[in-house]
Parts: sequence; C-alpha cells; structure tokens
Amino acid sequence: MRNSWPRLEHSDFPSIQRGKITTLQLNLGYRCNLSCIHCHVNAGPRRTETMDRATMELALHVGRKLGVTTLDLTGGSPEMNVDFRWLVETARAQGLHVMDRLNPTIMEEPGYEWVGEFLAAHKVEAVASLPCYSQENVDEQRGDGVFENSITALKKLNAMGYAAPDSGLTLNLVYNPNGAYLPPEQSKLETDYRRLLADNFDIAFNQLYAITNMPIQRFGSWLLSKGHFDTYMATLRDAHQDSNLDSVMCRSTLSVGYDGNLFDCDFNQMLKLPLAGRKVNTHLRELLDHELPSEIGVAGHCFGCTAGQGSSCGGALG
Repeated sequence: MRNSWPRLEHSDFPSIQRGKITTLQLNLGYRCNLSCIHCHVNAGPRRTETMDRATMELALHVGRKLGVTTLDLTGGSPEMNVDFRWLVETARAQGLHVMDRLNPTIMEEPGYEWVGEFLAAHKVEAVASLPCYSQENVDEQRGDGVFENSITALKKLNAMGYAAPDSGLTLNLVYNPNGAYLPPEQSKLETDYRRLLADNFDIAFNQLYAITNMPIQRFGSWLLSKGHFDTYMATLRDAHQDSNLDSVMCRSTLSVGYDGNLFDCDFNQMLKLPLAGRKVNTHLRELLDHELPSEIGVAGHCFGCTAGQGSSCGGALG
C-alpha cells in the first residue's frame, strides 16, 4: 500500500486549539468483515489489533476525570471486539451516551445476530454506514452483496424501534463519496435518501451524515495509484472554509487507539501522529496526572474536514 503521508506532512493548514472534551472516541480494533476502498483505517478481516478490557477500563476512568458525556465506538467493526458488550453495558451504567459506528452487514454475519437487539436494549445510538442508496454504487465500493445485507440489517433495526418516534432509539446513516470528489450538500442528499429508502425499502432513519473521504491509508493509496492525489488535494484546499474551523470534531473529541495511545483525531491516529508538540505517543494513563496540550496537530489531510460544507464523524459542519 502506498503511503500518502509524505504528501501531507508539510502544510499551511491553520492552527486550531482544543476546547472542552465532551467525547472519547475509542477505536476497538481494526478487524472488520469488509475491506472498503474508502476506508481510512485500512480495516479488514485479517487485522488482529484489538483493544483489551484493561484499556477500556482506563478509558472509562479517564473519561470520568475529563467529564465526558459521550463514548463513540469505532473500528473496524467495533462489535467484533470480544469485550464490546461489557464496555457498552459498563458505559451505559455510568450514564454515558454511547454511539456505535456500525457496519450494518455485521448483523448478517454468523455469530453476530445479537448485535441489533443488544444495541436496542441498551439504547445505543447506531451510526450505520450506507454509502449510497444505489445497490450498484455500494457494491462497487464495498463488495457484492453488501447493499442487500445492509438493507436487510437496517430493516431489522427499524423493526426493533430504531428511528421510530419517541422510541429513544436513534439510527443515523453515513454517506461517503464513491470517488475523488466532495460529498454533495448534506440536507439535499438526506432528502433523497429519506424518500428513496422509504419508497423502495420502507426504511426510516433520523439523520444522514455526509463525510468527506480522507486522503490517507487505503483511500490515499488508491488516489496515488490512480494519479488522482494532487487533484483531490487541490479540490479540498480550494473548498476550504475558515468558518468550519470552529466546529471540527477534534476540538471536543479525543481519539484513543486500540492500545490506549491518544491522538487529536481518528485520522491522525491512522497516520500515527502523536499529540501536537509531542515526539512520542501519549498514553491514556498520563491523563490521570497531566492535562492535554491545548494545540491540535494538523497536516494536509485536515483540509478534508474544512472543505465545502465541512465534514467530521458527525457529518457536515455547516
């Protein structure tokens, strides 16, 4: 896989400062049942990195110290971590809001039939990836059969009460472009998703998050191999909006790797960039006695978060 970091390291992206941390985003491991082209984690079925329970316990302890209110679980497929259920149960018992960045096809994998009912029982917010409402586009990006399995899983979530009024069960969908271009305007795309998923499959959801593809890891390698990297970076830079800087997720979210090391965001984690001003990684345990640096580490890939309508793990910023 080709490394895009040398093309990103030196950048004039504006400096930004950390605000109050309200969310801990834990990467529970890189194992996934899919290997998607756009994946900035380079996750897949053969990855073995995983967060152990001791690190989860430490994360919850640090979260209490920081006063966080949300635990954002990501991967890979977070549910493939053997301690996923223990973590969710413990976090909910502590009063934390829990989000699961769900690849819905995991619900159709043998041995993971429990996922939907477990999430519903613990009122976990499901943030489910569905990169398009078109079967052709989804299967091209993620593999044959992915769209059909995703639709089946989403219908099951709806049957359990997800996205139903007053159910307390939130189902948000995630859109990623299927190439080297920015996502369309989020509210208009959400209208299309809502109409077409309802008309064609009787599927309901709460919100759509349109997320820009980051020029790192597997997607960065694809851009380099196709000769699209410079053009894509120019697209991001030309669409940069200073107004998005106030809302980027790194100002309120702290990213925690599967090994307990800290990063300014999930994308910096995948690039193995230590916290700003540090030459080596900072571990969770250091926050028991020390404070976070106020500065946030930036590089060329950060233009992916401020281009156009802006983008983060919570979708468009504007």
